[in-house]
Amino acid sequence: MGRRLIQQRRGKASSLFLARKDGTTAGYGELSKTQLESVEKAQVKKIFKDRGRMNVLAEVLMENNGRQNFIAAEGLVTGQEIEMGKNAKISVGNVMPLENIPEGCPVFNIEKSPGDGGVLVRGSGLYALVVSKEKDYAFVKMPSGQMKQVNLQSRATIGCSAGGGRPDKPMVKAGTAWHKAKARRKWFPTSRGVKMNVLDHPFGGSAHHAGKSKSTSRNAPPGRKVGAIGSKRTGRRKR
Repeated sequence: MGRRLIQQRRGKASSLFLARKDGTTAGYGELSKTQLESVEKAQVKKIFKDRGRMNVLAEVLMENNGRQNFIAAEGLVTGQEIEMGKNAKISVGNVMPLENIPEGCPVFNIEKSPGDGGVLVRGSGLYALVVSKEKDYAFVKMPSGQMKQVNLQSRATIGCSAGGGRPDKPMVKAGTAWHKAKARRKWFPTSRGVKMNVLDHPFGGSAHHAGKSKSTSRNAPPGRKVGAIGSKRTGRRKR
């Protein structure tokens, strides 16, 4: 008998496959009364890189001497003052409700619901555009091109998330890719199923090609759930 597939071993959730819980939390923090009524000022104390995260973070000192970590905007520098709240200026790095952000303005780290700290558009180099506003909602064009309806009271940072050129840099060597995978608890390097023996993988053997459809049911058991899971179409896409 061959050994259990990686999908089966991962399903047991041993320490080898469990994701780490460490790392820095980045968000806007609690929605204060000052932010709701006027403006709260803060100062950028440090800009740093967090383990396992592609974003650049900024450590911010609030007016009440509390410290929070924000996702840094492109162009933010140490010592810069930023504003948070309803009456904040339209400036890169400032945090405002969508209600007070003009249409056509680029924003990132958008809250899904007011006070959740930011959930949408958090990747490095990403931004969304405020397209229009109606009643209690703003329509935001996401980086994917999708239009999303978000509460007008949800906060967002003005500008573009820092680290936009990151994907342009090549890995160059396998060691770099290994460290990247390690920080995210990914399995690296991996062997393709078609290169395995028949007893090690459903695609193995038969002169090393799948020999069967790569589509499989979304409800398939872990040993069979490989390839194109729940695919809507198969084959090469016609131009």
